[in-house]
Amino acid sequence: MLVLLPLLLLATASSPAAPATGDGGAVPVANPIDYSCDPTTTSVRRTYLPNSTFAANLATLSDVLPRNASASGFSAGAFGAAPDTAYGLVLCRGDFTGGQCVACLQAGFRQALKYCSDSKDATMYYDQCQLRFSDQDFLAGASNLPERVATNMNNVSDGNVAAFDALVTRLVGVVTDAASNATRRYATGLAGFPPEDMNVYALAQCTPDLAPAQCRGCFDDLIGQMPKWFAGRVGGRLLGVRCDIRYEKDLFFATTPDTVTLTPLVVNSSKGSNSSTLVIVATVVPVSVLLICLFACFLWIRKRRRRVINMSGTVSMPTMSMEMEQVLKLWKNEESDSEFSLYDFDQIADATNNFDDDNKLGQGGFGPVYRGELPGGLEIAIKRLSSCSVQGLIEFKTEIQLIAKLQHTNLVRLLGCCVQADEKMLIYEYMHNKSLDFFIFDSVKGAILTWERRFRIIDGIAQGLLYLHKHSRLRVIHRDLKASNILLDRDMNPKISDFGMARIFCSNVTEANTTRVVGTHGYIAPEYASEGLFSIKSDVFSFGVLLLEIITGKRTAGFYQYGKFFNLTGYAYQMWQDGKWHELVDPALGEDFPVSEVMKCVQVSLLCVQDSADDRPNMSDVVAMLSSEGLTMPEPRQPAYYNVRISSLAMPSGSFGESSCRISNITLADEEGR
Repeated sequence: MLVLLPLLLLATASSPAAPATGDGGAVPVANPIDYSCDPTTTSVRRTYLPNSTFAANLATLSDVLPRNASASGFSAGAFGAAPDTAYGLVLCRGDFTGGQCVACLQAGFRQALKYCSDSKDATMYYDQCQLRFSDQDFLAGASNLPERVATNMNNVSDGNVAAFDALVTRLVGVVTDAASNATRRYATGLAGFPPEDMNVYALAQCTPDLAPAQCRGCFDDLIGQMPKWFAGRVGGRLLGVRCDIRYEKDLFFATTPDTVTLTPLVVNSSKGSNSSTLVIVATVVPVSVLLICLFACFLWIRKRRRRVINMSGTVSMPTMSMEMEQVLKLWKNEESDSEFSLYDFDQIADATNNFDDDNKLGQGGFGPVYRGELPGGLEIAIKRLSSCSVQGLIEFKTEIQLIAKLQHTNLVRLLGCCVQADEKMLIYEYMHNKSLDFFIFDSVKGAILTWERRFRIIDGIAQGLLYLHKHSRLRVIHRDLKASNILLDRDMNPKISDFGMARIFCSNVTEANTTRVVGTHGYIAPEYASEGLFSIKSDVFSFGVLLLEIITGKRTAGFYQYGKFFNLTGYAYQMWQDGKWHELVDPALGEDFPVSEVMKCVQVSLLCVQDSADDRPNMSDVVAMLSSEGLTMPEPRQPAYYNVRISSLAMPSGSFGESSCRISNITLADEEGR
């Protein structure tokens, strides 16, 4: 929980923006901005004696960690054997390394002994560095506690509060994005605010041992608290053990070439004489005009000479194809009022740095997927259709048709497309946290998804499916619901993606047959796999499997033997029957989860994967069961594939294409001798 302290942090008192140059001399360290002693308990303090083993381990820690942080500004480690182990973490501001960093941290450890006396757990926050030590292993997780907040007490004018807060939020968002993806997990930025004739400077930093998604999650938690503390304030900071955010109206860090400039800076005309200003204007304006003209000529020539390099490697002139006209007609026929753009190849090539491998997000049957950024700063994800994929073209047109009808917060948004020569691309909103499978099947990243977040994801997926099945203009069967097709935004909200295999029905149609079964092994309902019969209950089955994966952290593709079953659904069903459902819960959740809510989700998942489609609930029932307390639910019956082993199951994480399912890939497992 964030604690507000009555601290007055004047921007003029901020540390100067002097760059750290390696092994600078020792710098005197003022009193800490804030500190915390033994933050994990409220009644009994954990203390140690001066000559104890813990004291000796702490002395070693306080000597080694600052020296280790000299080069990178960060160090963490543990010294001594349990129960006297001393755990520690130190971090210097990104522009404050070398001898200055060491001096700040050494002074911090000394002051920790002064302010926190004999406490086994202490946290110290300074302008240029911070540290924490404890007798408990806080390094194993990514907790940001104890967090602290401080604000500049000056405000912008009442009429400018909303605009200023919006600028700060935007600037902090850009800087935290940059820091999350930077190797050092550190970034700075600046922007001008003309209404107040002032500039805003922002800094964001994570400990470098955090993965980008962990860093992003830490920042998101802090950003969510900003409106509470900083409305209209010209400066403020949120401090935590793992990540920090700060902004001020005065420069407080050393700028570097990669400092993000969000808007033009405000230049105070009172500084310097009028004659100097005239000289500057007389020099800069003609040069600027000349440069703009040269740049415009360059773009014109580049546009004239640009060739489209398609996926097969051949070169052709960019032309408006018949297929582009078909797509335009297709879109207009849908009579949609949703925003949709037609991009040309040059725009997408520039946004992806000519489809650089560094921007590649994944590879599927459809083709590669890239991250891109448009000139206005909008981040996008691009599906580039493989030129040899006939099925991909069908899916391409299917998504164009569907997106005109589908508008829901839990469905990924299609921004537009590009059809030019042999190129066919779909342009989506970019999801910063990739897909669900990136987290739930990883023992380390899985810890980021607390039960609260997992349940929010479960509910969001259920709401999205309910919309597709019942509340959209036409009934839609997704047919490929799986973990890799659930994308996560900045706030870990789920969005169902990849509608290339979806089927559209009129509202009075409930099922259909097909001779071509598509989807991903392990998620496909039995009646669909064996008879080609699909319906809304096919999606319900896939949802049940996905729900089990979210609860257990196990892939449906795995092999789980318990009694006479061989797969995840049978494994879960037998555990439920034996009263051992709690053993299903992902170890990454630890012991701290709401038992009744998790138990309810296990039961709902088993109801969704029942062998008979008639026995499965529809998504309206699922949403009601998930949102209700004390609702009596039926006992689940035997699941599909109860004693069948599913082989060659799921496609690789991050794939965006199809995976054809054949009955030959579902094989009976030999029960004898097991």
